[in-house]
Amino acid sequence: MIKDLTKGAPLKLILLFSIPLLIGNIFQQLYNLTDIVIVGRTLGVNALASVGAVAPLFFLIMFAVAGMTNGFAIITGQKFGAGDDCSVRRSVIVSIILSSVFTIFFTILFLITMKPILFLMNVPKEIFHDAYWYIQICVLGLIIANFYNLTASVVRALGDSKTPLYFLILASLLNVFLALLFILKFNMGVPGSAIAVVLSEAFSVILCLIYVKKRFPILHFKKSDWEFKKENRKEDYKFIMEHLNVGFPMAVQFSVLGLGILIIQSVCNSFGANVIAAMTAALRIEQIATMPMVSFGVAVSVFVAQNFGAKNLHRIRYGVIRTSLINLILSIAMALIMRHWGTNIVGCFIGKEKTAVINIAHEYLWISTLFYFFLGQIFIFRNALQGMGKTLIPLTSSFAELMIRAFAAVYLAVKFGYYGIFYAGPIAWTTAASIVSLGYLININKLKLKLIKERML
Repeated sequence: MIKDLTKGAPLKLILLFSIPLLIGNIFQQLYNLTDIVIVGRTLGVNALASVGAVAPLFFLIMFAVAGMTNGFAIITGQKFGAGDDCSVRRSVIVSIILSSVFTIFFTILFLITMKPILFLMNVPKEIFHDAYWYIQICVLGLIIANFYNLTASVVRALGDSKTPLYFLILASLLNVFLALLFILKFNMGVPGSAIAVVLSEAFSVILCLIYVKKRFPILHFKKSDWEFKKENRKEDYKFIMEHLNVGFPMAVQFSVLGLGILIIQSVCNSFGANVIAAMTAALRIEQIATMPMVSFGVAVSVFVAQNFGAKNLHRIRYGVIRTSLINLILSIAMALIMRHWGTNIVGCFIGKEKTAVINIAHEYLWISTLFYFFLGQIFIFRNALQGMGKTLIPLTSSFAELMIRAFAAVYLAVKFGYYGIFYAGPIAWTTAASIVSLGYLININKLKLKLIKERML
């Protein structure tokens, strides 16, 4: 159902919009955690390590695609907020074309260069085979992931955060069934888990497209929406560049974040299967713990995009301040939960007898939880800037985060062993949070002055 976020109580709208996002994000992580639980429990530590060793590489690729589609959807949301239905449809069409071209290019590139990349990542020989085939299968399904992300992003940009959730839940359940079927019944091992992920995601794409066609009249394309005429070349070029100016920096930004995780994983891989398995389990659990903060960030992005298109500055400021305070409370609550029960959850995933792995995961969670406050503020202010189409500061913060994360991971690992890796993320979060929060304050004040001048003319 389409929802106009330019009218009504801002905080209530953001909260209601974020709840389906939160549930969807949790299911998305459970979708991913299925690999850990099933692979770790049925195939052992080495199999789990093979998935964990290449997971950051897959996240890097997915981050690039998700960043690009989310960036394109910001333009769609702005056009919707401005009440321009024709531009909404044109925006979706441009997004489909651009994202498909980029996704196919990256799929071919990674399929060709995968083995050299895994060697550079220090993937241990004993898990190399399973790691290679797991990531190759996931990359082959990248175009499917692209269409899901694009469809979900567009629907959310129109104010509907529920529809993508319903089909994600169904896909998550299907993923569990297929993973168990392929691993236990057909003995397909680690590759079977990857095939289950791709097939279940394809299922969610099909359902989502059918539903959108039936329930979203605004997205019923006309023949004229697909036409790019010579006489409109300048306008079409400007429209395409409007998408690229937001989508490309966000793709780079998300890629930079993924690259930082990839560097840490490469350092982590040098410490053996136990450390890889521990970090894999701990990071996946941590991703679930931070989902409420992520969901509020995405909700803020859509809310700001629509209100930016409608030039409702007061609503933007009110919504961002309130969600920032909520994320502060959430970061404290989730940190306390993870410090008390996080280690027990790790044991449930990989088996409580794996004490060496559990102890390493416990040490990581004990450190990272102290810095959740900074991570929560990144999600709010970075998404607010992106909702306004301001991509330079989020991109700058991402590069700063990458450099600090990489330096800390490599330098501290040399000094303190794998224990030093645990501090790389928290140090990077602190830096990035400082940059985006300051950047938001500067840009919101500039926007205020600009609107005052426009009203005086």
